[in-house]
Amino acid sequence: QVQLLESGGGSVQSGGSLRLSCAASGNRYSRSCMGWFRQSPGKEREGVAVIDSVGSTRYVESVKGRFTISQDNTKNTLYLQMNSLKPEETAMYYCAASRNRWCSLVDTMYNYWGQGTQVTVSS
Repeated sequence: QVQLLESGGGSVQSGGSLRLSCAASGNRYSRSCMGWFRQSPGKEREGVAVIDSVGSTRYVESVKGRFTISQDNTKNTLYLQMNSLKPEETAMYYCAASRNRWCSLVDTMYNYWGQGTQVTVSS
């Protein structure tokens, strides 16, 4: 079993920055892939960024160059640094974990989910 707890959400103005954190616990082999997803009202959940156990990353095209996913294995913590935020990126952001070795941006590939942290970007 894996437990995930997100933090770091909040309200920022357009162009601002936030860093999300996700504290993970439980079976390390069940979280070979870790990722951030987001969902806003009326929209499907979207994969934002994922990282595997050796640090390889994947991003959705819209955040490339602005968001950075990273992990600190000594602290069992996943991060998402978000810069130059846009109002349309207002959403609930979720941390997720998968036992798959190949990390996907598809949410159905993830087995464990946190409760989410709200990010609100005002114009």
